[in-house]
Amino acid sequence: MTKEMQFKTIVAQYCEVKPEDMNNDMRFREDLGFSSLDFMSFLGELEDTFDVELEEQEALKVLTVGQALDLLEKL
Repeated sequence: MTKEMQFKTIVAQYCEVKPEDMNNDMRFREDLGFSSLDFMSFLGELEDTFDVELEEQEALKVLTVGQALDLLEKL
């Protein structure tokens, strides 16, 4: 499984969109229906799965699936 698909599989646990139906322009709140709690839980799961540490201020700037993937690639 690619890193992108693994990422989208995690996202799919918090919404009703299948990983293969997601695109990088989808916004977490507006398009995927994430609540603030969902987003924070999601970030924690990303840290555990990919063994990275996200800076809260940087993570809070992330609005779309593509932005999150870009941030993950930089870490």
